[in-house]
Amino acid sequence: MEGKGFPGGSRKRVNKAGDRVREKTATDDDFAVINEWRGAHRYVINTFQASLRQRAKAAGEGFHVGQRLKRAATIFDKLERQPKMELGRMDDVAGVRLIVPSIDALYEFRQRFHAAHFQHERRSKDDQYDYIAKPKSNGYRGIHDIYAYQVNSKHAERAAGLFIEVQYRTLVQHAWATANEVIGYITDSEPKFDRGDKRIGVFMEICSEILARGHEQRPGPHPELSNNALIGAYADLEAELGLMKRLASLRVAKVDMPKNAHYILIFNREGKLEVKEYTKNKRALAALFHIEAERPDSNVVLVGASSPEEVQFAFRNYFSNTVDFLGMIAQGLTNIVDNDEGGRLARTLYALKTAKGHPDD
Repeated sequence: MEGKGFPGGSRKRVNKAGDRVREKTATDDDFAVINEWRGAHRYVINTFQASLRQRAKAAGEGFHVGQRLKRAATIFDKLERQPKMELGRMDDVAGVRLIVPSIDALYEFRQRFHAAHFQHERRSKDDQYDYIAKPKSNGYRGIHDIYAYQVNSKHAERAAGLFIEVQYRTLVQHAWATANEVIGYITDSEPKFDRGDKRIGVFMEICSEILARGHEQRPGPHPELSNNALIGAYADLEAELGLMKRLASLRVAKVDMPKNAHYILIFNREGKLEVKEYTKNKRALAALFHIEAERPDSNVVLVGASSPEEVQFAFRNYFSNTVDFLGMIAQGLTNIVDNDEGGRLARTLYALKTAKGHPDD
């Protein structure tokens, strides 16, 4: 159901603007239409994050909720990668992320959320985007649900029919996804989108398998590999690429973040993070559009959470924080060993600890 006064004029008008972006013929009016449509998703985000946050609080410790509005550059890139996609039906412009302690907790929480009584329509089937049962080929694991926003409120009726993606990840899965994005910042490759050095993509697939097998006792993207073959592939690729050493050398960005509800994170090409904070969603959105136009070469995203600490947890990639990932890989390697031929695992773990600056005595 499309709301009255659909943002951007109509879904057809939004689709047309998206087509022109894809064709490199978009006008200022087209970009204005896209921004109006994109900005309307804030109503959807606010509704879902509040509901998830309330349920996460009741679920106990270890549950974290974050929210984000998809970056314009990422939207345009997706249009190019998927030539048949209609912009007005892109279902992950609004995003809410729930990070939970374990897979069991994830499935239990999701089942309860599915049973909740609200008007919004779940558009995805239970197993449609279950990337835990069937990991993506690039190693991504987690579960996504797509909802269509439906309300009776006149205040938010323009958002009726817009989509939102609810992401569920465990702590382990979130650590991998964070590292995968950080690698996109510090190399010329983007393993998230299968771009650049293919070895980097394969390495992250191997890391995903190590985490799935070593921490969550489940198969990942390469269940066909024996434990020794998995360890060997990890050791060989790390020797070639040195990615873990590079991640270990990164300094986690230290930023003083006031307790405001909305933050714009700006990650420039030099690797410096800048944070701008806003108390009002509307002001944050206006600032976002201005910064995107003014600084097209920077990675700019509007995010939110219940506290500055939650922002830094849910969006660790912007703070270059891969500390958990490094530790989980080391522990995962230890957990899955079954026959350490020639001491290869011992050498691999020693190299990893040395990269982290903590070699064994």
